[in-house]
Amino acid sequence: MRSLLRSRRVLAGGAIAVVVVIIVVLVVVDPFGSPAAAGSSLDNGSATSIASVKRETLSSQTQVSATLGYADSSTVSVPGGTAPATLQQSQQAVDSARQTLAADERALEQVQASLDADQRKVAVDCRGGNAAESGTTGPCAGDSQTVTTDRQSVTAATDKVQADERAVTDTESTLSQGLESAATYGQNAVYTMLPVLGQVVRKGEALYAVGGTPAFLFYGRVPASRAFAPGMSPGADVSELNCNLRGYGASGGDAFTSATSLAIERFQSQHHLPATGELPLGSVVFEPGAVRVTSVTPTEGAAVQPGPVLGITSTRRVVTIALDASQQTSIKVGDAVEITLPNNSTTPGRVSYVGTVATVPSGNSGDQSSTPTIEVDVTPNRPGATGRLDQAPVDVSITTAMVSDALVVPVNALLALAGGGYAIEVVETNGVHQLVAVSVGLFDDADGLVQVSGSGVAAGQRVVVPSE
Repeated sequence: MRSLLRSRRVLAGGAIAVVVVIIVVLVVVDPFGSPAAAGSSLDNGSATSIASVKRETLSSQTQVSATLGYADSSTVSVPGGTAPATLQQSQQAVDSARQTLAADERALEQVQASLDADQRKVAVDCRGGNAAESGTTGPCAGDSQTVTTDRQSVTAATDKVQADERAVTDTESTLSQGLESAATYGQNAVYTMLPVLGQVVRKGEALYAVGGTPAFLFYGRVPASRAFAPGMSPGADVSELNCNLRGYGASGGDAFTSATSLAIERFQSQHHLPATGELPLGSVVFEPGAVRVTSVTPTEGAAVQPGPVLGITSTRRVVTIALDASQQTSIKVGDAVEITLPNNSTTPGRVSYVGTVATVPSGNSGDQSSTPTIEVDVTPNRPGATGRLDQAPVDVSITTAMVSDALVVPVNALLALAGGGYAIEVVETNGVHQLVAVSVGLFDDADGLVQVSGSGVAAGQRVVVPSE
């Protein structure tokens, strides 16, 4: 005779908790050798019911809390550029420097002409015996002194022209730099249009306006960090501009061409703006796609200052999970999820991003007991079903494993054996109860099922479970 300690267990958070422990005395030495009759020593001594071994697809889920919102939060800022008045002053400085250079070049030409004439006169007055007859006071001596003075004047005039040329170069460089960062607004500019919260802005639409001049949204990932104008160097920003203006006749490529300028003119005319063929810094804002306004910093009529003006997100719905970093290996991109919304309805989704950097939640950096987390993003399969809340708490069930065509029983059908391992209590068609050894596989916490396998397990068998 051998006594067998067994316990029925259920899964709770990945562990098995003991539900009921009973001592069973079997009439045979081997508990899996001979069946015992119903009502014999296998009687549980507590209320039980019957379940069936089934064959079905089984999945395992991880339950987590999350936040529903919009993806890709960012900020639209007014760039710090060169004001129109400053550009005007730079242009005036260039014009003045050029005028000074032109005047000094004429003066140089005049003194050079005088030098040439006086040198010819010296050649005549100092030829042959004339030079000897003149001594130190004759025509030859006087002409030589004049030439010396002329040469000094030419040297001084040349130095002045060279200084003027440097001044022109410097002022032109300053103007060029100013033109590259030419802004749409000046010192006294104010906001004349701002969007409302929740507004969705798409390509070619205005995000805001300064002094009546809109800042348009164009699609692209490279920020607009300089003015668009003829003569600018090629770049990825120009390529994005050409792509956005293709419908207005812009050609492809990363160079600002005459076709680019003409396309800008057509775009400006369509929006009732002066057709300059140029776009000062701040005229366009590049974002990857349509944006949704989440915050507005200034108010209409407020003075314009470089810095943040709008908080935005993309229009893509996302569920963000702060997942315990220790669970990272159990989650992967593509895992199916079920999202439980604030109204208790559910909608499916997929894991779209699993972070690789663990951080301590904000505000807990000094708490040694804080659990590091990684970011996990979930993309809903039906974004429209998630509503329009900017932010909302949701629950997410992530399917981390799945097995098809598995033999499954209720978790509470498992019996923990004193010698280790598990068994199920099978009721034969003649009412005889017997223990059948099983190996356990995948647990489904949500449905309370567990995968079992073993030579004595088959679909359709009746097994004993505790009564509810």
